Amino acid sequence: MDLWELTDLCTPWCVHVVATLHVAEHIAAGKSEIGPLAEAAGAHRESLQRVMQHLVSKGLFEEPTPGRFALNDLARELLENPFLSLEGIGGRMAGAWPTMLSAVRTGKPAYHEAFGLPFWEDLEAHPDIAASFDALMGPGHGTPDPEVLVNPADWASIRTVVDVGGGTGSLLAEVLRAHPTVRGTLVDLPRTVARSAEVFQAAGVADRATAVAQSFFDPLPAGADIYMLKSVIADWPDPEATALLKRCAEAARPDGRVVVFTTEKGGPELLMMVLVGGKGRSLEEFRAIARDAGLDVSAVGRQPSGRTIVECRPVAS
Repeated sequence: MDLWELTDLCTPWCVHVVATLHVAEHIAAGKSEIGPLAEAAGAHRESLQRVMQHLVSKGLFEEPTPGRFALNDLARELLENPFLSLEGIGGRMAGAWPTMLSAVRTGKPAYHEAFGLPFWEDLEAHPDIAASFDALMGPGHGTPDPEVLVNPADWASIRTVVDVGGGTGSLLAEVLRAHPTVRGTLVDLPRTVARSAEVFQAAGVADRATAVAQSFFDPLPAGADIYMLKSVIADWPDPEATALLKRCAEAARPDGRVVVFTTEKGGPELLMMVLVGGKGRSLEEFRAIARDAGLDVSAVGRQPSGRTIVECRPVAS
């Protein structure tokens, strides 16, 4: 790979464009010739053909005969991934990358330079984008792994779980389905928890699940055995992440635990840096903010799905 290949933005944008135009779906429906394909996609024929031929050269799609396109295994993945469309959260994520220079210079997210508002405020102002984001964080990530404790045998003593920043409740629903004696509470913003009822109903756990509409920086429902945080801590810089963990420590029972699914350093955490100023953390970096929040790391393990679990206990006062 040379420097040009590393800096070429053409291919990623071509992928986003064909995803937005639902090209894979139109081909799957039989519109393989460029004329009918462009008409179905609402695109300029020659321009779409040039984009498609570029993607064929990169191994996405095939062109069995000139001007006729077909799906290959890689292109079929577009049929299962609605989050590359520029008209949903994928467009926000793609469009935020040009603000990276400001983020690196200042140490603060510059998402507002692209979209006029900080990320979370932008979601509040655009319910359609917010719904796309919630879908990505929930069903878009597949079926959540309900084994959220390092030692599964510990479930015998668990009766209550609070999912902090749990979106529409997909993880909590799977936890409750896997553990029929447990009751759960979902905490997230009003626009998000409003969609949790259907998730709990579909999972058959609506009678054991409660949704609380609030900021997780406010005092949390108190006295639960477990406070779960998945895909939350990495969304925030250290001061906010510490404040959130402190809320969990304050709310937990003296013998309760705070369970965090960590995001390690790498490509995904750079997206968090650009969008919201968040960061992945090593275990030692996480231990430091946990201590500041009044928590001690008591166990570290992995879910069967491979995600790292960090269990914390409140420090005795």
